[in-house]
Amino acid sequence: MSCVKRLVIAGVLIIDAGAALAADMPGEMPPPVLSPPPPLILNYGWYLRGDVGYAWGVTGGAQSAPGYADPTDNHLSSGFLGGAGAGIKSRWLRTDITFDYTSPLKYTGTVTTPDDTTAKVTALTALFNGYVDLGTWYNFTPFIGGGLGAAQIRVSDFASTGAPPFVPGLSQTQYNFAWALMAGIDYTVAPNIVVEAGYRYVNFGDVTTASDALGSMTLKNIAAHEVRVGFRWSFDDLSLVR
Repeated sequence: MSCVKRLVIAGVLIIDAGAALAADMPGEMPPPVLSPPPPLILNYGWYLRGDVGYAWGVTGGAQSAPGYADPTDNHLSSGFLGGAGAGIKSRWLRTDITFDYTSPLKYTGTVTTPDDTTAKVTALTALFNGYVDLGTWYNFTPFIGGGLGAAQIRVSDFASTGAPPFVPGLSQTQYNFAWALMAGIDYTVAPNIVVEAGYRYVNFGDVTTASDALGSMTLKNIAAHEVRVGFRWSFDDLSLVR
């Protein structure tokens, strides 16, 4: 058989096989099946926060002007607080900036007679805070944290019969370094709403009264123990933050 005849027979067989295959195929190809896209997994979530609470003031004592006795039985009263802030959550770590106002805490001390030295101490605090989440169980998430920042401290209405300043009605405002430690627990109400309850210790440092011609008084190591309740509202679904 010649080579030409062999090539013709092979071509006929190929055409017949192709026609048989085409006859077995349906008239139209089915449309491709598209799988749904994977869920969006966020690496972070922004949030706003608001807090209210109650503060118990503490002080490490007081120092009078040179030549005058230092007060004893130093005490700082309690008061209310409120604050707001904004932050970002990433996995088990949160950071935020908060601004808090603490209502006037009354200072009392004794120089010559009981509680003969008084003043009011008001604080406005700005802190940069960091928190570590310790795990989540049934929507509850305990956390610990700390903060660093600054405080505007105002000492007003100082009065004393045993140590200067003796001029009534003086006030003094100063800015101090402030720091805080906190712990608490969060409860997730909705994917972007969290309720928080916690404790915070915040230290404002030493504060000084206004001065008259005879001098001033320094209130040492002013601080507060705070019980706080607040909420966080997120722009994103924090349950998707991984």
